[in-house]
Amino acid sequence: MILAIPKETAAHEQRVALTPEIVKQLVKKEHTVWVQKDAGKNSSFLDASYEEAGAKIVDSAEELAKGADILLAVQTPEEKILKSLREGSILISFLWALHNPDLVEQLKKAGITALGMDSIPRISRAQNMDALSSMSSIAGYKASLIAANTLDKYFPMMMTAAGTIPPSKALILGAGVAGLQAIATCRKLGAVVEAYDVRPAVKEQVESLGAKFVEVPLEEENTETKGGYAKELSKDSQEKQKQVLHEHIKKSDIVITTALIPGKPAPLLITKEMVADMKPGSVIVDLAAENGGNCGLTKAGETVVENEVHIVGPVNLPSQLANHASVLYAKNMLNLLNLLMKEGEPELNFEDEILLNTTITHNGEIITPLLKG
Repeated sequence: MILAIPKETAAHEQRVALTPEIVKQLVKKEHTVWVQKDAGKNSSFLDASYEEAGAKIVDSAEELAKGADILLAVQTPEEKILKSLREGSILISFLWALHNPDLVEQLKKAGITALGMDSIPRISRAQNMDALSSMSSIAGYKASLIAANTLDKYFPMMMTAAGTIPPSKALILGAGVAGLQAIATCRKLGAVVEAYDVRPAVKEQVESLGAKFVEVPLEEENTETKGGYAKELSKDSQEKQKQVLHEHIKKSDIVITTALIPGKPAPLLITKEMVADMKPGSVIVDLAAENGGNCGLTKAGETVVENEVHIVGPVNLPSQLANHASVLYAKNMLNLLNLLMKEGEPELNFEDEILLNTTITHNGEIITPLLKG
């Protein structure tokens, strides 16, 4: 089997799908690995390291794709690469199938077997393949550093000869993987941290990290999907949520928002009116910027200043830590390949919950239940 790694071409993307360390492991299993020239350069993995690991360096993206049995990428490859893939070949990358029906249709018509790294179910057996969790952890960490860098105050309490400076107050909205990492990082930097999530089950995790859990009485008893994501709330519950959060937001120096709903725009948690009540110099870091934002004033890829509040809308945060993000993503990819490959050949066993959910298209058909609603 020829496993091929193209150079990422999407805007803001610095990661690479496989590192030399993982390539070396695949070569030991008698796979042939092709890597496009400079594919790992932006994440500090040079061609010489890939060659030393046993990979072949290929200049042309189209040549790479034409020869690939399995194409491994981070973002969905550009059009010329997709069109160069042979019928029956396999593509594994982030696909975001719920948001990209045209892409799904293209892959189906081309006879490409496509596996979405974003569709791996959040079950215990799939944890070592869960790229969303790996990347979310990096995003939560980096968001905390952005907040600290943007805020014009200390994070920790500082006792000086000129007097004592109180610690900054941070509020984390959403206590999934990104939110929990943001809590941990803000606490390590010395801030006093509160956190909110619609899922009461995460209260214990929040408190175990030293943060206070903000409680909002909701109508819904079940606020979590089978996959572990937050459900969309009723209008009454959304109104109660906004009222309680408003009081906590206006007291906060830093707000980091991480709330997402699969297949839908990000929920609005911070309104223009809430921003107007925040202290001058306060900072919002909106990790949902690419999906519309949790703050009504967020602009993806920009920092907006409104009422002297800085609203940061970062794009592709994991790519800002490209080296370690690639290390983690490559390990996720290897673990998925270990499940997929049997005796050196891909075996799509749809009795397996992981492969069933992750496989978007195969033999001209849609496979994953995620798109069969």
